[in-house]
Amino acid sequence: MYNDIKLEKGLYNLSEKSFTGALEELDPSSAYCGTPMEKLDAFERQLKRFNIRISGQGCDRVEKFFSSTETAVLFPEFVTRCIRKGFEETILSSVCAAQTVSGSSQYLGCVMDDTASYTSSAQSAVLPATVVKESTSAITLSKYGRLINASYEAVRQQRLDVFGVMLRSIGVKLAVAVVKDAVSVLTTGADVITVPSLTYGSLAKLYGSFDCFNMNTIITSPEASSEIVAMEQLSDTSTDANGKFILPFGSELVKTSAIDGNILIGIDRNFALEFITSSNLVMETDKLIDRQLDQITVSITCGFRKITPDAVKVLKVVKPAE
Repeated sequence: MYNDIKLEKGLYNLSEKSFTGALEELDPSSAYCGTPMEKLDAFERQLKRFNIRISGQGCDRVEKFFSSTETAVLFPEFVTRCIRKGFEETILSSVCAAQTVSGSSQYLGCVMDDTASYTSSAQSAVLPATVVKESTSAITLSKYGRLINASYEAVRQQRLDVFGVMLRSIGVKLAVAVVKDAVSVLTTGADVITVPSLTYGSLAKLYGSFDCFNMNTIITSPEASSEIVAMEQLSDTSTDANGKFILPFGSELVKTSAIDGNILIGIDRNFALEFITSSNLVMETDKLIDRQLDQITVSITCGFRKITPDAVKVLKVVKPAE
């Protein structure tokens, strides 16, 4: 049971296991089906065990994690989860078709030659071929990180929900830096449609440029998205239940400061992009446990690969010279 687990630093250093994964092995969530704790994972059960409230009325302060040597072990996972939540709340979840974990900082994927026509074939004729082969060039993953300076004395009295929001904001900004790489990969070698101005007609032209695939996502800058939302043709358009702005032809409008204002990227998010990581978010756990919060780093090593070039189209606004 969760009350009997001995929390120690070593749970963070088990090969190929996250801290929560190590806890789940000791305290499987499947054992709690049909109980009041069935919706909690192993980490959340430890918070309940030590009565650490990280949100809501009566939320605790940072120092609650350091009331014992065992509760201090939980603090790095709290920090990591907050930053990861901010990281995952960005557009990455809306644009990536697949996520791959690589064992090194070099990733060699597959490429597909699918240029042969999809036509009917005569009896006994050789069928048109699609060739899948290993890529001749590897993708080098890049490291993105942040140095966090926050002495224990400075944050010990901070409410955990407020401190969590601060950490989430770091995750959001870290993800924006990562998205710039995704934008570069998507636009490189993509079919480009040039228009003199951003109009509803140009959006429809981008939509109509897709053949086999469906443009279910448009990636834009904040400036371009504001122009789109203000279009007269979209005056009756509203967000869906999840707060997403869906254009009349079914494309989700996604905005990010990682893209230039004169570029819009239309993609079929089910086929366009692969997100590659060599690890999850990496945190210096020992320092956090020992309350040495100065010079703490968080980082992720990742990169992107275009899976299906036909699932990506670019609209570029080039205003005529005056």
